Amino acid sequence: MSEEQIQKWADEAEAGYDVAELKRRGRGRPGRGAEPMQVVAVRLTADELQALDAAAARHQLSRSEAIRAALSHYAA
Repeated sequence: MSEEQIQKWADEAEAGYDVAELKRRGRGRPGRGAEPMQVVAVRLTADELQALDAAAARHQLSRSEAIRAALSHYAA
């Protein structure tokens, strides 16, 4: 990181930011609902992870989508 880059960031911050633009969605992952989401860590064995990936692939889902589908099914 150069002094020039740091000065550029400082100048940008001193000029101020457009709060509406900063709050606008579009940065990061797309939201799934109106409320903030929470990350939950789950530890899986290698076998469990392999089974999860296989099930996700069969249903053309991501790991996260497969986990959410399983949780929805379980909680129903």
